[in-house]
Amino acid sequence: MKKSIVLAVVLLTVNLVFAQKNKEKDSKKVEAKTEPKSVLPAPAKITSVEGITEYHLANGLRVLLFPDPSKQTITVNITYMVGSKHENYGETGMAHLLEHLVFKGSPKHQNIPQELTSHGASPNGTTWVDRTNYFETFNATDENLKWALDLESDRMVNSFIAKKDLDSEMTVVRNEFESGENDPFRVLLERVTSTAFLWHNYGKSTIGARADLENVPIDRLQGFYRRFYQPDNAVLAVAGKIDEVKTLELINNYFGTIAKPQRELQKTYTVDPTQDGERSVSLRRVGDVQVAIAAYHVPAGSHKDFAAIQILARLLGSEPAGRLYKNLVDTKIASSIGSFAFSFKEPSLLLNYVEVLKEKSLEDAKNVMLKTLDEFTASPPSKEDVERAKNEILKQIELSFNSSQSICLQLSTYVGMGDWRLLFINRDRIKAVTTLDVMRVAREYLKQDNRTVGIFIPTEKPDRSEIPPIPDVNEMVKDYKGTQAIAQGESFDPSPANIESRTVRTELQNGMKLAILSKKTRGESVEARITLRLGDLNSLQNKGAAGEYAASMLNKGTSKHTRQQIKDEFDRLKANVNIFGGPTQVAVNISTTRPNLVEVLKLVAEVLKEPNFPADEFEKLKSENLANVESQRSEPQAIAINKIQRHVSPFDKSDPRYVSTFDEDVADTKALSLDVVKKFYQDFYGADNGTMSMVGDFDPDEIKALTADLFGNWKSLKPFTRIANKAVQVQTINESIETPDKANAFFVANYNFEFRDDNPDYPAMVMSNFMLGGGFLNSRLATRIRQKDGLSYGVGSQFSAGALDPVGSFFAYAIYAPENVDKLETAFREEIGKVITTGFTADELTAAKSGWSQQRTVQRAQDGGLAGTLNNYLFIKRNLNWDEAYEKKVMDLTVDQINETAKKYLKMESMNIVKAGDFAKAKAKAASPEKK
Repeated sequence: MKKSIVLAVVLLTVNLVFAQKNKEKDSKKVEAKTEPKSVLPAPAKITSVEGITEYHLANGLRVLLFPDPSKQTITVNITYMVGSKHENYGETGMAHLLEHLVFKGSPKHQNIPQELTSHGASPNGTTWVDRTNYFETFNATDENLKWALDLESDRMVNSFIAKKDLDSEMTVVRNEFESGENDPFRVLLERVTSTAFLWHNYGKSTIGARADLENVPIDRLQGFYRRFYQPDNAVLAVAGKIDEVKTLELINNYFGTIAKPQRELQKTYTVDPTQDGERSVSLRRVGDVQVAIAAYHVPAGSHKDFAAIQILARLLGSEPAGRLYKNLVDTKIASSIGSFAFSFKEPSLLLNYVEVLKEKSLEDAKNVMLKTLDEFTASPPSKEDVERAKNEILKQIELSFNSSQSICLQLSTYVGMGDWRLLFINRDRIKAVTTLDVMRVAREYLKQDNRTVGIFIPTEKPDRSEIPPIPDVNEMVKDYKGTQAIAQGESFDPSPANIESRTVRTELQNGMKLAILSKKTRGESVEARITLRLGDLNSLQNKGAAGEYAASMLNKGTSKHTRQQIKDEFDRLKANVNIFGGPTQVAVNISTTRPNLVEVLKLVAEVLKEPNFPADEFEKLKSENLANVESQRSEPQAIAINKIQRHVSPFDKSDPRYVSTFDEDVADTKALSLDVVKKFYQDFYGADNGTMSMVGDFDPDEIKALTADLFGNWKSLKPFTRIANKAVQVQTINESIETPDKANAFFVANYNFEFRDDNPDYPAMVMSNFMLGGGFLNSRLATRIRQKDGLSYGVGSQFSAGALDPVGSFFAYAIYAPENVDKLETAFREEIGKVITTGFTADELTAAKSGWSQQRTVQRAQDGGLAGTLNNYLFIKRNLNWDEAYEKKVMDLTVDQINETAKKYLKMESMNIVKAGDFAKAKAKAASPEKK
């Protein structure tokens, strides 16, 4: 089965020299008109809802403050009411292109990627149909907050938006466009959407048309920026460990000096006519899984019907109770299904889809999907079904309120919909949805004449859906005050010393180890991690597939509960429980709240200890996994990763760590029997070699006693011995693999070597990689390959070293257009060569240390991540004192030590390289007469 590598994809980089050289010539920035602080009008308080307070500045900027003392972080998130909806003819993709260029610098912040890295920020920018947002989460210090506010206020009106940056970034965005073209589902969704909307810009992809991306004039882009990037068209949200009065004053000082623009923004007024007949669209491309989509026009996200539509989508698409799932997956007609609705400001779509293996009938699956949708109103859902769907949605909403960062970022969606308070109004509406509401919206919108899918069917009696107009959001929210309060957490210091002083460790009777850190958290949230370790190298021979399926089957039914009942209970208990694993271990991630913790742990124990392995669920799981394998066969990234993993980790086929081919995955899945999976569970599962950690709001004594009761006597029949790893010396390869009809290609470089994290050179290697291909936007690889050469949307590198075994690994990746394969590899080799020959500079190291150390603080402030660390440390016999010593070693490094270490271990001649893409097509195109 697949052992996948999770790749982090970075956004963009900045060329500082060009930015300074050309800013006068290329930028038409709006100069901020400043006044002395003393004459700035005080912000006006507008309203407060459940801990979030809105203020207005005199220039029109809306400010949302959300204090949360429980986390040592602050999130600054600014949302502009501009997205692809606002683009005119020839401007498609402009809002998204601007998102990239705003990272290119401003007069006061000329190297934004470097600043983000040096402040240890976790940042990003996103563009959608109604809005664009930029955010950064960072360590909660006054210096960092002032920097972030200064950054966002300066680039609001003073970003360079320079011609040279457009020229390089256009190719990066085009690369992003091409990566989307690799995905048949995504392309089909675009085709269905554009067919459903005749006139409205919701029918156009946010990424834009290729011709517009390649030809947009710089002055037109600058004009778009000046029109929409203004204080009266933005909402600034600041959440986390802040002093509200002090923060508001800082915001007024930084943003209040920006003059309110004289222009008036035109309101969008295009509305699609009522659809008067079923529409059809078809797509033919290379791919491995068939897809059908049915889209229905529905009201805006702010409309009173939308909550019921969200419930309708769950009733259709939820697993395993949804009607589409029961009629298509349970019956083995299809491999997977889904149903969702877009939460837009203006009327949008309810989308339903089905995925089908190539050897099965897409026509049959499409017909069953449409029949299920058509007949929904003939068989009303039960009250239990509706409550189950409501619990699914409300659980995620309520858990998200335990994180001020999560809410701060979610606000962008609701700002785009019309007002941030819609977050609360939508929650309240979902709570109030009844079966009658669901049936009413189903009858109103699930009509054939309101559908885009399949073929056109004429009818003598049209039955059309009149989509209601957009509600008056201002009238809707003006008196809204919220309905519930969230518990506030303590001010917690995430330093290693404090964490260590607060952590309690114990061992159960059977040998299971426990680490718990009790503290007051926002919303009484709790994060827990459980790992069960299984077998040894001999006993696990030829049991890779059985081990993976055993883990996947745990939540499919127990001696007391069905799969659906398990899901319902976790939803009722407001718990997210994720179980995953393979032949050597199984892991459980738990997110819940104090009032529900005991019941959640009891149910988790039942799932782990009493699975009943239903035969029908086993067959459905096999079908789903086969579809997943088939969907990867022609994907460049999956192909390249599989090839490189098989090469650098050449284990025997019987070894549980063996990396199988796609064909072997299919064969292993088809051959696997349920009895073999049950036998694996019976032989290997137990908690005697397990570890468990918990961070959050709970009673430590209660949890220790409960854990002992639930897991203290559970032992595995087979003994456990850790399987030692070693770095295998392999012959270096550099291979190209053809993936026909894929617009995007994937590059991966990887080699392993003997190295453990107690090696004296480990801190220097970590920082070398951070500057080479880590951090945010400012690495050597990103600066060269993304910014300067414009070859890749995502490029970076990773370095890891074992804590127990001497296995070091360097890994680098990039996505790119196939015609740029030679340029990309040349740039990669040159940047590696520069690090080896000339090394890094002292200034680079200073900035990298600052960013890296603050990132470590931010990571420890996240309870889920901290629980994971404590859980892992129980196994490798380590505590947070190690982190403190390790971080000191990093901060004490000199640039000479860094460069000496990089030269010692960074070996271009050892790197295995695999490239997957449609290189033949690119070569033929380059050689064609038209190209010449």
